Amino acid sequence: MSDMTFTADAPRSPGRPRSTRADEAIVEAALDLLAEGNSVEALSIEAIAARAGVGKATIYRRWPGKEALLVDALGRLKGAPPRTGGHSVRDDLVLLVSAVGQHVDPRVRKIMPCLVPEVSRSSAHRAAYEAIIEPRRQAMREVLRRAIDSGELRADVDIEVAMALLTAPILTQRMLPWHPEWDERILPGRIVDAVLDGLRAR
Repeated sequence: MSDMTFTADAPRSPGRPRSTRADEAIVEAALDLLAEGNSVEALSIEAIAARAGVGKATIYRRWPGKEALLVDALGRLKGAPPRTGGHSVRDDLVLLVSAVGQHVDPRVRKIMPCLVPEVSRSSAHRAAYEAIIEPRRQAMREVLRRAIDSGELRADVDIEVAMALLTAPILTQRMLPWHPEWDERILPGRIVDAVLDGLRAR
């Protein structure tokens, strides 16, 4: 994903209305090809166009290249983070932790692990991955900052470390699973309670 750009849509010729159906077909084609085991490097605009039933020009009118298309496609697949209520810090964190590694679309479980080597090999790939997951991180940062500002958590809490403590256990459990006997319905609450116990102001 070299020369990564995060603008999903390239300028298109005036007077040519954009087809939402074509947009969806292109995005779905890219995700299907990744889920079938094609690497980011091997995936081509030609293959995506053929699967979507469109011409290459149709893709290039919407995205400047494969990299921007994949960032857009993966971002849509991941979806927006859940909306927090803003009342209980614990409830908001349980909601956000519950969403980690949990996806309605089954393709996510096939695609995301395949992206890990790509992220490790390239700073551009890393930037693309960060762009996809940053909205979830930001949502959790805001909840933790609110708890610090209200005095519920210690003023010296390292927010980035706290986020790692909250997300790593549930992600590990859902990807491996680490402990098959754990009940994932209550695990987010157990993780949040354990972390908050160490972060609360005394």
